[in-house]
Amino acid sequence: MKKFLLLATSCLCIFPVGAGAQDRYQNRPPVIVSPDLTAPWVMQLTGGRVRPVVYRPEAPAASRKPVERRQVRRTPYAPAVQPVAATRAQRPVKSKLDPQFLPQMVAYETGERPGTIVIDTNNRFLYLVTGNGEARRYGVGVGKPGFEWAGEHKITRKAEWPAWTPPQEMIAREAAKGHYLPARMDGGLENPLGARAMYLGSTLYRIHGTNAPWTIGYAVSSGCIRMRNEDVVDLYERVNVGTKVLVL
Repeated sequence: MKKFLLLATSCLCIFPVGAGAQDRYQNRPPVIVSPDLTAPWVMQLTGGRVRPVVYRPEAPAASRKPVERRQVRRTPYAPAVQPVAATRAQRPVKSKLDPQFLPQMVAYETGERPGTIVIDTNNRFLYLVTGNGEARRYGVGVGKPGFEWAGEHKITRKAEWPAWTPPQEMIAREAAKGHYLPARMDGGLENPLGARAMYLGSTLYRIHGTNAPWTIGYAVSSGCIRMRNEDVVDLYERVNVGTKVLVL
C-alpha cells in the first residue's frame, strides 16, 4: 500500500512539470533558418529580432525567360607573319579597301639590299626595303588562280599614264567569255594600267596602277602586280630603272 501511494505521488509531480514544459515549447516562436548568411539563425532564436528574408518563388521553367549566353572569343597571340591570302574573301567588294593595304612603314627583316622590291603574292603585299630592319609596305592585287608566278627580275622601263596593248592570248581568252578588248588603249583614267607602270625584264608583267582600287588585296589579274594609283605614283618616284624585283 505504501509503495502504491509513493508511486502515485511521483506521477503527480512529473505530469505538471511535463505539461508546463510542453506549453512553453508550443508558445515559443518558430525557428526560421534563413539561407542568408547575413542573418544568422542563432539570432532568430531570441524571438525574431532579426527580420527573416523573404524569397519569391521561382517561375515555372516553361515561363522563365531564357538567359543569353555569349561566347567569349579569346584573342590569340598575334604572330609576326601576316595572315595568308586563303583566309580572305575571294571576291572584292567595290569601293571597299582593307586599311591594312594602305602604305605604311613596317618592321621587315631581310637579307635584301635597301631599294629592293619584294612582292609577297600570297599575302598581297609589296615591300620596298629601306634598311635598318624596316620596309615601306603597300597593298597589291596579284595573279588569279592559274596566273600565279614567281621569280627575280629588274625594272627595265618606267612609264607615266601608259598605253595598254593587250596580248593576243588575252584578247582571245576574253572573247571566249563574251568580253571584247580593244587592240590598243591610250593612257588615261579608263586605262586598266592606271597612272604608272614599271615593266619587269622581258616579261609581259608589270607593276602598275588600276582604275579598280577595290581589287587590291585580291587575286584578280592576269599576272601583273596592280596597286592603287596614288600608291603606284609614290613607288614610281622612289625607284629607278634597274631596281631588283623579287616576286615570292
